[in-house]
Order: sequence, then C-alpha cells, then structure tokens
Amino acid sequence: MKKDEKGFSTRSIHPDGVEKDVYGALVPPLYLSSTFVFPSAEAGGARFAGEEPGMIYSRIANPTVQALETAVAGLEGGEAGLAFGSGMGAISAVLLALVESGDHVLCSDGLYGCTYGFLSLLKRKFKVDFSLADLADEEAVRRAMRPETKVVYVETPINPTMKLVDLEMVARVAHEQGAQVVVDNTFLTPYLQRPLAHGCDVVVHSATKYLGGHGDLIAGVAVGRKAFLDEVRMSTLKDIGAVLSPMDAWLILRGLKTLPLRMERHCENAQQVAAFLQGHPKVKRVRFPGLDDFPQQELAAKQMTGPGGMISFEVESLEAGRTVMDHVQVAKLAVSLGETTTLIQHPATMTHSVIPAEVRQQEMGIADGLIRLSVGLEDVADVIRDLEQALEKI
Repeated sequence: MKKDEKGFSTRSIHPDGVEKDVYGALVPPLYLSSTFVFPSAEAGGARFAGEEPGMIYSRIANPTVQALETAVAGLEGGEAGLAFGSGMGAISAVLLALVESGDHVLCSDGLYGCTYGFLSLLKRKFKVDFSLADLADEEAVRRAMRPETKVVYVETPINPTMKLVDLEMVARVAHEQGAQVVVDNTFLTPYLQRPLAHGCDVVVHSATKYLGGHGDLIAGVAVGRKAFLDEVRMSTLKDIGAVLSPMDAWLILRGLKTLPLRMERHCENAQQVAAFLQGHPKVKRVRFPGLDDFPQQELAAKQMTGPGGMISFEVESLEAGRTVMDHVQVAKLAVSLGETTTLIQHPATMTHSVIPAEVRQQEMGIADGLIRLSVGLEDVADVIRDLEQALEKI
C-alpha cells in the first residue's frame, strides 16, 4: 500500500516516517535526555556543521519531539514539521524568520489577541508594519498588498468571529507578489482543513488545543517546506528557545491517535448546540459554519470537510454575556479551546482584550456581547440544558 493511499485515521495512529524503536515498542519511547553523547569528537563536529544526522541537544532536536513533528507534517501533507513550547512560540518563530525591518505583514481582519500583540511589538520595536484586510475578497486583498508585503497571515475560521478566508485565492495573489502565506489551522486541524493543499506555504497550530485535545499541555507546531523549517530550527527556535518538552510531545502523539474520533464528536455536538442557540430568543446572532444561513457556505464546502467545534454567539450586551458565563455549570468559564470540556469565554475582555477597542469592534467585528464557545465531548443534551438555564438568567 502506498503512503498516500492510507486514510487519515490510519495515518494518525501509524504515522509514516517515524523511526521504529530498537526494542520494538509499540508506543514511541519518551526520551527525557537534555543532551546526547557523540560517538567521537569528529562526529560531534560534523553534527554541529550539519554534515551528518544525529542528536546534539534537546533545544535543537529530540527523538520524541521529532516523532511528533513527523506525524503532524504527515497529517498536514507537508515536507516537514517543527514543534515549539507554545502556539505563540510557533507563530513568532515563523514570522521572525520571514520578515525584517521595513517589511509588511498583511493579516486577516481578525486575529487572536496574542498574535495581534506580537505583530504590534514587531511594529513598535523593529519597524515591521502590519495591516488587516478582508481576505475573502480578492479586490480587497489586491488593494491591501504592498511592494514590501512579505507575509500574508491568515486565520480561517477567524478567532472568534468564525469568518472564513479564501485560501486558494490568497495564496495565488500573494505568490504573484512574492509573499509567503502563513495559516493558523488551530480551529480545524488537518482533519477538517489542509491549507498546504490550497497553495499556502506554512501552517501553524496551537497544539495545546485539538491536536493535544485534553487540556493538559502547552505546545505549538509549524509545518511547511523542509528547507525553511531547517532554517527556523537553527535560528529562531534554537536561539530564542521556545522549545517543546519531550513529555508534552509524547502526550500530543497520544492525542493524535484519537484526533479523527474527537473531531467528529466536536463537530456533531457543535452542530446541535448551534441550532439550539439559533432558535433561542435571547441570542441575537450565531456564527457557525455548519448552519444553513452561514454566509460563506460555498467557501466552507470548498476548503473544509466539516464545521469544527467552535461557535460564537451574541447576546444583547456585555452584562448579559457576563450573566450567561457566570451561570454555566457543565461548561467551564475558561480560555483555551479544543479539549474534552466545553469552554466558554468573553473575547472582548479576555483573549482579545489587548486589541484596541476601535480595532476590535470596527475592523474585526467583535462586539461586547460576543461569547466564544468551544464545544466539548460531553453528552450534547447536557451542554444544551446548561446553556438554556444560563441564558434564562439574563
């Protein structure tokens, strides 16, 4: 059987390219060593010079972490992967490797708050400019591109508004002008969306979320061309040091084995929760790609194989939103997403609070009454009853 004939679930359990254990262990070993012994002084020098393969130091590479990198790259359809100590570690390392002073980064008109914060830091301290645009509109993309644009940075669906970006169109326009396209695929995972197949250059994940899936670790992964990620490994990863621990890599490898099952259940539960919210009189608006009235259904069908487990919905005010969040019992009031537990939070005062209010409200469409819901794996009837009783408190 050829590599590309295997199904996603098979590849998530039996990743191609992961080295077999010398003892035949079914589960990949956990290598906790910080450093690795060279067979000779000559071999040590050759490894540092990049002239021969082999481990040096776990800040550069580690066998357990390398197994994770290979596994995620295979699921995303990329040449190579690179793991980090957090999703922001992945995002910052990739961007630092792609831009320099005087460059411009074009972004989707909605970004995770810490991504916006990092881009603001680059602008303030290193003169790397950035701007937001509607990346679902080709004319808007062309107008926003500049001669100095080196990166187009995309979230799709956008956190937390659930707006989609046309990946194929953005990749085509960006490449016409020599820019690279970086896509945050955290919300959907490679099970539901593979940006590299649509012409994008680099995919980043907060592996803390669905890839790990159990809320017990912090991690990030980037997938793309091997030559580029080799450069990132030996520069912004090695020298800044956002390194993933082998223990967390091992936990994510375990989580990947159930990723397809979990994503199916997340999608099924979210579909029912979104339908309930859509029919509730105290909910003004529901944003979820699986609903019949979702405005970008055609684009969703083109580049996604499922709606995901994330929902955002609006109530009448900030105070109404706080009332709902303060009264949930099954759902937990906490940031993060993509784990077994249903999580509810308020973007305007939590995950996106670092973004100036005028940008958040006018450019990104994040209203004060917007609530983000990461639908978990509980019995969906219990989640719906929980939200119903909380909404009745408004």
